[in-house]
Amino acid sequence: MIGTIINSITIILASLFGMVVGDRLNDRIKLALIQALGLVVVVIGIDMALKTQNILIVIASILVGTAIGEILGIEDWLNRVGNRFEQRFSKSRFAEGFVSSTLLFCVGSMAIVGPIQEGLTGDTSVLMAKSMLDGVASIALASTLGIGVLFSSISVFIYQGSITILLGFIEPFVNQIVVNELTATGGVLIMAIGIKLLEIKDLRVGNMLPSLLIAPLLVYFLINFIF
Repeated sequence: MIGTIINSITIILASLFGMVVGDRLNDRIKLALIQALGLVVVVIGIDMALKTQNILIVIASILVGTAIGEILGIEDWLNRVGNRFEQRFSKSRFAEGFVSSTLLFCVGSMAIVGPIQEGLTGDTSVLMAKSMLDGVASIALASTLGIGVLFSSISVFIYQGSITILLGFIEPFVNQIVVNELTATGGVLIMAIGIKLLEIKDLRVGNMLPSLLIAPLLVYFLINFIF
């Protein structure tokens, strides 16, 4: 839970900073910070991807998972849900700030991969990077939408904390090979996020999320039926 706690505290502090001086920050500085963090995210993703013991499992998981995500239209569905919430609460400045920032901080691959990684391995590197990204975003959002952004830290704490606690309970029953391949597959998704932040390519990372389910299923299949 350390990663999620730090993530939540970062949002609170950054929101307070944003409400006080956020509107004075140059947009060029904000963009430069996001791009710098994008590079860090790519490096973290590469480090995670190198945990694999069988690259074919990662490749198959990404390909099958992405195909499933495209068929289901996960990214489009997430965008539609976000738009509906924003339209519904746009009349209230507090609600708009809370909903917009909650969706931004919770609906994404890092909000899933990070807690999973911490729950299974204790590694908080993804959540640390996410904390920095959320901090920059909180400054920008709070400078215009106010204190509602600060309260989104509660949503982040409950959502990510629940995933970490759940994975922490099942970790003793999970094969180490599963942990390695799930971490590596998650690393590819994290790299995709970094590439998106750097504006190299607008990858539909949301449609890759099923890969995180395919990886452990594929490992268990290979262990029980092939080897």
